[in-house]
Order: sequence, then structure tokens, then C-alpha cells
Amino acid sequence: MHHVVVEQWSRRRSFLHVRDARAKLLVALALLAALATAPASPISAVPFAFLVLTGIAAARLPMASMLRKAAVVLPFSLLFALVEWAAGQPMAGMALLAKSYVSALTVLLLVASTPQPLLLSGMESLGAPRLLVLMAQTLYRYLFVISEQAQHMRLAASCRQGSGARRSRARAFQAAAGALAILFARSYSRAEGIQRAMAARGFTGDFHSLQRRSFNSRDTVFACAGAALAVLAHLVARRP
Repeated sequence: MHHVVVEQWSRRRSFLHVRDARAKLLVALALLAALATAPASPISAVPFAFLVLTGIAAARLPMASMLRKAAVVLPFSLLFALVEWAAGQPMAGMALLAKSYVSALTVLLLVASTPQPLLLSGMESLGAPRLLVLMAQTLYRYLFVISEQAQHMRLAASCRQGSGARRSRARAFQAAAGALAILFARSYSRAEGIQRAMAARGFTGDFHSLQRRSFNSRDTVFACAGAALAVLAHLVARRP
């Protein structure tokens, strides 16, 4: 239930939380673009990591939890890093790992400091395809549907099993596989009910947010300063 924790983080109050979502999106895009075009060396990710860690501290987010959650991308990028290593380019493989981790940390900071409705509304304001935004909104909301069904099934299984019952690892795996199939079936049925309820209430495909923020002068300064720092980090990374 990582998405629930991140959603709670996004509702906090800090200097970074109160900035407009569009400004934070522009800064994040500038950081990701500068990091992607930095030299293929693990050292090149250091200035960008410093900026992201500074942002985490400014947002008053738990540093250890953020670093741990961003590591979820490492198993996926490790395969490509091993390919680079086997091709005789170990430094390029290490750079890929470092860049992917810092990129994931950047995106996590963006999501953890911006409520999801404001973030997606900012994406749409910056020209993101409306269909893509609508799909992201719908998928995010249905994550909570799956979480709710999983909690109900876990509680029911605990009540039937009892505290003193023990099962072998094979039986536990079989039970988990069956529960996963039931979970998706129940979640699909629940999602259909929600869709019918939304259609009955006149849902036309637009998610409206009750929070409206204007792009003020502080947001402009923040976006310009963030983009300038991204360029500066890129120049530092290119130095021999």
C-alpha cells in the first residue's frame, strides 16, 4: 500500500507542497532531461542527487523511507546494467543504475509533494493528452479499490485460520495464488459497480478538483530557479 503512504505525504504542508503543480512539473522535467543527457558516468548523477535530497529535506519528507521506496526501480534497471557490463562497459552500467535511481527519486519527490488531483490537472494544463490524464486518474483511484478488497480478504482469512494454525510454504503459496485470482475478480466487480454509480450521477469523463491554485510570482521564481539549478548540475556533471 505504498500509494496510500505517498498520498498521505502529499497532503502535508511545506515550502515545496504549496508550490503550483505546474511549476514542480517543469522543474522535474528539467532535472530528468539534464540527468538523461549527462555523461555516462556514475559520478555525473551526484549533483542531481544532491538537488533531489535537498528537495526532500525542504518538503520535510522522511528521508529513509523515500530512499527505500525509490529503490524499487533497481531490479528493473539492473538487467540493462548487466548487459552493459557484459558488453565491456562497466562504467556505463553503473551510470545507468545511478541515473535510474535518481530519476525514480525525482519522480517520487514530485508525487509525494503534490496531491494527485492537482498533479494530473497540472499535467493537463501543460498539454498532456487528455486521454492519458483520464487513464491515470482512473487507474490511481482503482488502486484504492484493490487495496480495500485485499484488506477485507486478509481479515477474513485471519479470522478463519486462527492464531495458532500453521501451514506449509507450499500450501501458503497455493492459498496466495487462489486469493490473488479472487481479489482481481472481486475488484473487477466492485469497479463495475462504481462505474455504474458514476454514470448514474452524470459522470462525463472529467474529474473536477475542489482545490484551485494560481501560478503566482513565487511559482515563477521557483520554476526558473529549479531549471537553472538543473542546467548547473548538468554543467558540473560534464566537467572532467
